[in-house]
Amino acid sequence: MTALIATPSCKKSFLDVPPQGQQASQQFWQSESDATKAVNAMYGNLREWKQVAFAPIAIESLGSDDTEKGSDPSDATFLNKFDNFTATSTEGQILDFWTGQYQEVNLANQVLDNIPAINMDATLKARYIGEAKFLRAYAYFRLVRAFGDVPLRLHVPKDATEYNIPRTPKAEVYAAIEKDLTDAAAVLPPTYPLKDIGHATKGAALALHAKVAMYEKKWADVLNYTNQVISSGVYSLFPNYEQLFRIANENNQESIFEIQATYVPGNCDVSNSQYSQVQGVRSVNRGGWGFNVPTTDLANSYEANDPRKDATIIFRGETTPEGDAIPASVPNPMYNQKSYVPFTDPTNQNCNEGSEQNIRILRYAEVLLMNAEAANETGNQTLAKQSLNAVRARARGGNNAILPDITASDQATLRTAIWEERHHELALEFDRYFDVIRQGRALQIFGPKGWTEKYTVWPIPQNEIDLSAGVLTQNPGF
Repeated sequence: MTALIATPSCKKSFLDVPPQGQQASQQFWQSESDATKAVNAMYGNLREWKQVAFAPIAIESLGSDDTEKGSDPSDATFLNKFDNFTATSTEGQILDFWTGQYQEVNLANQVLDNIPAINMDATLKARYIGEAKFLRAYAYFRLVRAFGDVPLRLHVPKDATEYNIPRTPKAEVYAAIEKDLTDAAAVLPPTYPLKDIGHATKGAALALHAKVAMYEKKWADVLNYTNQVISSGVYSLFPNYEQLFRIANENNQESIFEIQATYVPGNCDVSNSQYSQVQGVRSVNRGGWGFNVPTTDLANSYEANDPRKDATIIFRGETTPEGDAIPASVPNPMYNQKSYVPFTDPTNQNCNEGSEQNIRILRYAEVLLMNAEAANETGNQTLAKQSLNAVRARARGGNNAILPDITASDQATLRTAIWEERHHELALEFDRYFDVIRQGRALQIFGPKGWTEKYTVWPIPQNEIDLSAGVLTQNPGF
């Protein structure tokens, strides 16, 4: 795990010069300014390579029927192992995903262990603690969804005896996630002034709590938390689905939580996200690397004339709504349009294409779909159809000849309709793989790709097991 503040060497030397701008650990955790820096470090880590690039593509996307490796056939061939379910515990992307999430946990734990003792504004202190709990919950949710039982670390280790801990049963991990989100929702504000846009809100904590509860099939809780978000009046659906994902419309009324990204002139590595670069159109100037591309199965699954198909998929040979002509010669038939940044955008720099693109994590449309699913599971089909059809109405964009309202009241029929709406509303947003698993349909849908029951979770990184001297155990079948 990475430390936020480096400690000085025990041996003094004229060569031991602290890196420029780095604050010594003994001088940190003293002021409100220190607390702010530590909180900013948590958010900054969210756009780091292990959080948004190859590792999450491998763990959270490629196993689904909606995506495949893409790019040139010879490039990053190891990603194919996640698409065809031959990945083993020694695959680097498994370790990267694990490490990336525990880096976030570590940064959050430092905030939670140290900020309470700082003499600072009490309201801001409570807010910072709530933000840290939200981000720790988000990291643990990604971990438990991917691996099942994982080590639950809620404090920075005090000494060597606390470093090597075993896996915690996933039920206990989920309980810790839920407690963090309950605590966060109690103190976080519903909105922020412009200078703090992107920080976690009360709505973000409630929406993530609903999502966590959905994976636990706690339907009454899902209904409760989503109803709170809906009744808050803070959020509404953005009218244009395709434009929802463009830079100009970041942090709009539908956005509940986004990872913030920006281009820093002259600096391609420190603060920019490579989320868009990795997935951008291959072999086009200011396009990208062309990974995590849509499949024919996804393209063929949409209802007739659903505008979300063209808003989600860039097709080889098309001209995008922003005016970019995609050559018929690009390597892949389709690319992810949700991560797309127009090639002529002034921030779309050659050093890191699309670095300005925020990453949408929680949207109001998903809250409505979670509300619909929970209402259906608890016997309120009227509410389920109301929330479901609100999402469909936005998607049809005023064209009443397409995407008619769902009218079925049978629970099983409505359940399938809600699942299909999630499929198309949230396509290529890194949810499909684990969505299908929680729905109990993985063997049916992913089986033709090679999925078996053992891939309900991914293997624990072998490197971590080796470092633990066997304290960490492997998932069955790996």
